[in-house]
Amino acid sequence: MCGIVGAVAQRNITPILLQGLKRLEYRGYDSCGVALHIDGKLQRARSTSRVAELEAQVEKDGLSGFTGIAHTRWATHGAPASHNAHPHFSRERIALVHNGIIENHDELRAELQQAGYAFESQTDTEVIAHLIDSMYSGDLFETVQQAVKRLHGAYAIAVFARDEPHRVIGARQGSPLIVGVGKGENFLASDAMALAGTTDQIIYLEEGDVVDLQLQRYWIVDVNGKPVEREVRTVHAHSGAAELGPYRHYMQKEIFEQPRAIGDTLEGVTGIMPELFGDKAHGIFKKIDSLLILACGTSYYAGLTAKYWIESIAKIPVNVEIASEYRYRDSVPNPNALVVTISQSGETADTLAALKHARSMGMTNTLTICNVSTSAMVRECQLAYITRAGVEVGVASTKAFTTQLAALFLLALSLAQVRGRLNDEQEAAQLKAMRHLPVAIAAVLALEPQIIAWAEEFARKENALFLGRGLHYPIALEGALKLKEISYIHAEAYPAGELKHGPLALVTEEMPVVTIAPNDVLIEKLKSNMQEVRARGGQLYVFADADSKIASSEGVHVIRLPEHYGALSPILHVVSLQLLAYHTALARGTDVDKPRNLAKSVTVE
Repeated sequence: MCGIVGAVAQRNITPILLQGLKRLEYRGYDSCGVALHIDGKLQRARSTSRVAELEAQVEKDGLSGFTGIAHTRWATHGAPASHNAHPHFSRERIALVHNGIIENHDELRAELQQAGYAFESQTDTEVIAHLIDSMYSGDLFETVQQAVKRLHGAYAIAVFARDEPHRVIGARQGSPLIVGVGKGENFLASDAMALAGTTDQIIYLEEGDVVDLQLQRYWIVDVNGKPVEREVRTVHAHSGAAELGPYRHYMQKEIFEQPRAIGDTLEGVTGIMPELFGDKAHGIFKKIDSLLILACGTSYYAGLTAKYWIESIAKIPVNVEIASEYRYRDSVPNPNALVVTISQSGETADTLAALKHARSMGMTNTLTICNVSTSAMVRECQLAYITRAGVEVGVASTKAFTTQLAALFLLALSLAQVRGRLNDEQEAAQLKAMRHLPVAIAAVLALEPQIIAWAEEFARKENALFLGRGLHYPIALEGALKLKEISYIHAEAYPAGELKHGPLALVTEEMPVVTIAPNDVLIEKLKSNMQEVRARGGQLYVFADADSKIASSEGVHVIRLPEHYGALSPILHVVSLQLLAYHTALARGTDVDKPRNLAKSVTVE
């Protein structure tokens, strides 16, 4: 979602701010801007285009300075427009950028308007700028500490004042913000990657922290206003991983990176053991009696897949909850459950809130599957498994999803091992299958030319159905999500056995029906469901295993995956669905990496 970069230095920081914004583009945005302290005045440039256009505008205007802030905005309050873009000014004295949502902005706006403040935007952010200005005492650090007490909701802010050069103040509550420590200079950002190449000394601010950045030092106070010291960590953010290279889009690059990403995620796994998830894992795994999985979007579908694996292999009951819904209903807590969160960024606001809600009800056994080792999710949980997908720039998740699946399969095996449900022969067979995954995925990627031919047909459609049974139903859900996210084709997924319970009414010759057909125990049932589609004139597009004995015929189009992969089959089948979505979007000419209305990292509710 939105991105923040801020700096105070003894050199021109404009290139640092703009480069930071470029590295945050993967989060998704619809406007961007930069503000600098120049010759005793506040100056800014804003754009509703890409950061490259902002950069050209800044160069044309000759903007440079030693103190400044920059922002990429994903619209919440107010349409994407220049007057709504950040940074916001208050009376040419305060400049501010903000991630999050202020829930009491209407009340504060009315109060500030009565005090004589004129609003130029529809944003909740401008309210914060005017609030700080109205309380400004000549010491911005003290003023921000007092002002944030008036804010209800989530925020990460960076602010500087005309009258205090070489000073930037940051604050966070419910939205991530980091400090980058330099020599004679200091920085703020939403994400360590924004500061790659500038500093690798990173402080992760805690909830309620306010930080005062100056040239030679920084101060941090906690939510109670007491001075605190936060650990400085060395974080190597790999900015080079975000280079496009020979690929047309980041999504295509990330689809083809999956063999390596899976291999990296499983590197060092020489045996199945709970210690893969942390030193305390054996004791926790031994005492739990169930799992509660909390996740959103694609990660939620990974959780649904894990439910099949864990209940089948480890024989432990699993509930999977949409994190954004979980804490807003009356649920029955189980202190003996293992709460598992799944998140690519580790900063997903809904999932973090759901985790805290579960803990508040006495569910203290916690584990996260996450791609960012320094994220809030990892810090909040007792146990963790860090996937090694690398930087994922495309908004539609691909390699993050398949590495989550690999980690969750390891979790199922580790839980089974603790419970004596995995013998040495089974362990060896499962490890062999997992090590072969990169080769198996590469063989699926080789099917790209056949999938491109299908995509050209799909590009002319406006609706599609996806069918799967059992373990592959969540994969059908993920395939439908990918298609709708980037091609804007309306797509729905159903368990194939549900066709007669409603969805069959939608089937006509204009409705492509994508079917996942692994050669498993449900294959004959699935074939019957396919006949129901054909009897209504529906066009079937079947991803079948090599030995599924499903032949191409009139209205039945078949692409055969190279091999059946047993319990790990979902990881292979989803790769084919990713390619179908990508090439369909390509044929329709949509913005594949930055689909409309969507953001990569959802850091507000």
